[in-house]
Amino acid sequence: MRILVWLFRAFLFITLFAFALNNSQEVVVHWFFGQSWRAPLVIVVLMVFAIGCAFGVLAMVPAWWRHKRAAARSLPPPADLPSPPSPDPKLPDGI
Repeated sequence: MRILVWLFRAFLFITLFAFALNNSQEVVVHWFFGQSWRAPLVIVVLMVFAIGCAFGVLAMVPAWWRHKRAAARSLPPPADLPSPPSPDPKLPDGI
């Protein structure tokens, strides 16, 4: 199973690497007020992906906090644990 996972990772890396090599043309990103930015297409795609991931994580933070508070409220208070049983005096070394 590990070999299949590593083969899948290698395939994914080679595919993305080939994508990056094939899309090295420079593109222009036009911002507001006449501002523009020139960069290779693969850099623009990776930046947009990273920004999308960051927005997704930030959108999930309030739900995670609510879930964490609800889980903390549902836990019972910690009780005193019973002491471990004492070894049997008839057996050597408590075995």
